[in-house]
Amino acid sequence: MIKKIKKYATTNTLVIFGIVLGVLFGIFFPELALKQKMIGTAFVYFLKMLVVPLVFASIFVAILGLGSIEHLKRMGLKTIGLYVLTTALAVTAAITAMDIFHIGKHVSSSGLTYEKATTLAPFSFENMILSFIPSNIFHALSEGQMMQIIVFAILFGVASLYLVPKQKEVLNTLFTAISEAMLKMAEWVILLTPVGVFSLISYVIAEQGIDVIFGLYKYVLVVIGVIIFHGLVTLPAVLRFFTKINPYSYLSDVREAPIMAFSTASSAATLPVSMRVTEEMGSIDKKTASFVLPLGATVSMDGTAAYLSVAVLYIANLAGVTLSLGDQILLAITVVSLSVGVAALPSASLVMMVIILNQLGLPVEYMALIVAVDRILDMCRTSLNVTSDLIVTKIVDEFEKRR
Repeated sequence: MIKKIKKYATTNTLVIFGIVLGVLFGIFFPELALKQKMIGTAFVYFLKMLVVPLVFASIFVAILGLGSIEHLKRMGLKTIGLYVLTTALAVTAAITAMDIFHIGKHVSSSGLTYEKATTLAPFSFENMILSFIPSNIFHALSEGQMMQIIVFAILFGVASLYLVPKQKEVLNTLFTAISEAMLKMAEWVILLTPVGVFSLISYVIAEQGIDVIFGLYKYVLVVIGVIIFHGLVTLPAVLRFFTKINPYSYLSDVREAPIMAFSTASSAATLPVSMRVTEEMGSIDKKTASFVLPLGATVSMDGTAAYLSVAVLYIANLAGVTLSLGDQILLAITVVSLSVGVAALPSASLVMMVIILNQLGLPVEYMALIVAVDRILDMCRTSLNVTSDLIVTKIVDEFEKRR
């Protein structure tokens, strides 16, 4: 255990150095920073390479390990309920912050355009539900359609519970071996984290520039402020309420996962790291982590929900539109509902923003002003998404251990 602690402490220290050096490199050597993007991209690709087989195998093994439909139902309902709760709290914090600060009311927004907005199909609840069902599982696996993969893995696991013991043992041995092999590969990729983080951060700074952040500093500060508040106050309070353990000690133990999420801006790419640190550093049972974390990488979007709420209200202020209490409640319900449909990929929330703006009758063109800082904020909100996953996983694990 001491060796593992030293290993992760060393990795975290190097990652922090990578972030700092990446910022400086992006500022002072932007041309070189832009040219070395391939290094960071390769790092993210290595992580994403592991996601599909890891998610499928982990969920299947976790369901087989639960042993019964009743156990699956109990854990599943708790997991979904907690994810909805934390997302709702994130949206509430974001709307409250915007009602207090009222940013965006005196910002010039003339001449803005956003070409992609007109090409998006209108939102349909029916289409969203159908999108969860894989018409061809091999296509879903090849395209990395995470929700479809999770749905099939759950159904496959449930069906396997009805097999004779000999058949279940064969499947369990096979997919357990696949899961372990993926986690071993993840260990190798994690060793590249400091270099990958340096490359990704330096490229973002070189491409976006510090001036862009300064130009929208009030908006950026409110988004980051809400994310920090939810991550350091609300989520720890939820963990403390349900488990009575020290939330900050736990978050310190598993801090490598949020740091990785910040650098990659992808919950899916961070999943192998999250699974490893929760088991080794967070003392979470493997069965719990294998079920809750892959589900959270797709349906838990606290950071995204908070960001969307602030962004939509900011755009409303830019357009001179005052949203009533009823409109804000509708916004909250819509964001919480749609957060399930946000893909665990960088900047997918922009698509959701278009849907919400259209529903509230707000001008989509105003998105052009905030897209410039989206990548920076994407890193922050993804880190919060993963932090929420870690909190919910710990709560569910404590519930299971009590039984």
